[in-house]
Amino acid sequence: MIDRKIKNLIEAQLGTNKAIIIMGARQVGKSTLLSQMFDGQKNVLWLNGDETDVRGLFENITSTRLKAIIGQNNLVIIDEAQRITDIGLKLKLITDQISGVQVIATGSSSFDLANNVNESLAGRKRQIQMYPMMFSEMVDHMGFIEEKRMLPHRLVFGYYPEVVTNPGNEKVILKELCDSVLYKDILSLDSVGKPDKLQRLLQALAYQVGSQVSYNELGRHIGLDSKTVERYIEILEKSFIIFRLNSFSRNLRNELKASRKIYFWDNGIRNAVIGNFSFLEQRMNEEAGMLWENFVISERMKMNSLREFFGTTWFWRTMQQKEIDYIEEENGVINTYEFKWNSKANAKRPEAFFKAYPDSSFSVITPENIEEFLLIG
Repeated sequence: MIDRKIKNLIEAQLGTNKAIIIMGARQVGKSTLLSQMFDGQKNVLWLNGDETDVRGLFENITSTRLKAIIGQNNLVIIDEAQRITDIGLKLKLITDQISGVQVIATGSSSFDLANNVNESLAGRKRQIQMYPMMFSEMVDHMGFIEEKRMLPHRLVFGYYPEVVTNPGNEKVILKELCDSVLYKDILSLDSVGKPDKLQRLLQALAYQVGSQVSYNELGRHIGLDSKTVERYIEILEKSFIIFRLNSFSRNLRNELKASRKIYFWDNGIRNAVIGNFSFLEQRMNEEAGMLWENFVISERMKMNSLREFFGTTWFWRTMQQKEIDYIEEENGVINTYEFKWNSKANAKRPEAFFKAYPDSSFSVITPENIEEFLLIG
């Protein structure tokens, strides 16, 4: 069994009189983790929002009826809670009206669940994000040297639990997983009027990982207006498939001020979207570097969510194409990073940035020193 680090975050919130909301894409291990934590315990009520009768149970429900359903249970776990209409109000009823009951709800899509719980459970919830497995979790499970040896494999196939635990079947699993994530949670939405265009958009984003993204250019390429492109990208973000980095800009006139890069939360999903599972050694240096950049930035973002990082993240680029891959600022301290898959590759810090921000640090992250970037805290 591979231990998941968010287990500690969940345990810390038990008994705090707040609903615990665990968000994450399908198949990242939410249900498995809760089963490991609470299966076999007494007084636990398990409900699944994917089941029709469970959804019907919650329609027009009152606190009196909820008390009868919950009975002597002191823990209520609601899986796929986003499928239940007005779930935020239902969770509020339990939290406010039934003392001594801890609620844990999971959701594979933030479209409805996050909106409902944010409004209805203001001050009464603790939201925790769950991602595919992490480099640090696999290091704990396999050992640092062994997991480091697996980096070329992880850059292609990623860290989804079923992928990690079924070596040799990665391509089939990722294809099925990719279809499930896209079709079940996204393409069924009424707001996605052109699902074929959304698929083409996701493929275009997969090819542009680590590059600046223009909504206008993407729209021209796939036949959508820029506002629709932006809306679809927001949907993909809320489905936990991609995330954005905005550009850092403060002092220099030639800094790009309204640009953005887009990354995938999992390299395996990125490669499945475009159907390219060729081994890293068979790829051009530029593409290997792109996969490395996506890997380390997504892993760093996962790690930051666990250590409750309260800073801000960016990339930096000027009109003259001087750039820094990744920037973090926390408590007034600016740390900058460049990512190189080839540890022998040249990486010079852009002097313009450090003249403008002289107290900033600069580090080059390669497979040789990955522990400095992903095993801290």
